[in-house]
Amino acid sequence: MKEISFLTKLKKEYKLKLVEPSEEIRKSYILKSESNLISAMILLNNNKFEECVGLAYYSMYNLLTALLFKAGIKCENHTGSIIILKEIFGQNNEYILYAKKERIDKQYYVGFSIAKDEVMDTIKKTEEFNNSLFDFISKLNSDDIKLYRKRFMEIIAKI
Repeated sequence: MKEISFLTKLKKEYKLKLVEPSEEIRKSYILKSESNLISAMILLNNNKFEECVGLAYYSMYNLLTALLFKAGIKCENHTGSIIILKEIFGQNNEYILYAKKERIDKQYYVGFSIAKDEVMDTIKKTEEFNNSLFDFISKLNSDDIKLYRKRFMEIIAKI
């Protein structure tokens, strides 16, 4: 599986590992996520679409990072974190993959136009993703965390 081989690479580079779960770090990333989404909305309302797309993605990514730290998983790679969301936690990663692609397209390339409707769709997807993931995080208990850490270790052991 392509995703697992990518995680193998990250493990060998020491960019993926099990750490102690941290509520403090989790809370910090949730605050960053909320700030990113608020900022994205301000930019949207001021027709700064390119910048809005980037912050919408980072709102999702920071919330994903909060989930990882709640479970005690450290991943220093965006793609790896997104794979873990699906492979370990069983959560849909479609919206964050879409937002990541949009961010890369808008941040690194020129000569395109961005329609307000498209950006509003990205914001809507961000809100849906964040609401779903925040709900998932808030319902995690210590037994759930043990299970996800075990799944993580099983995948890591195969690597």
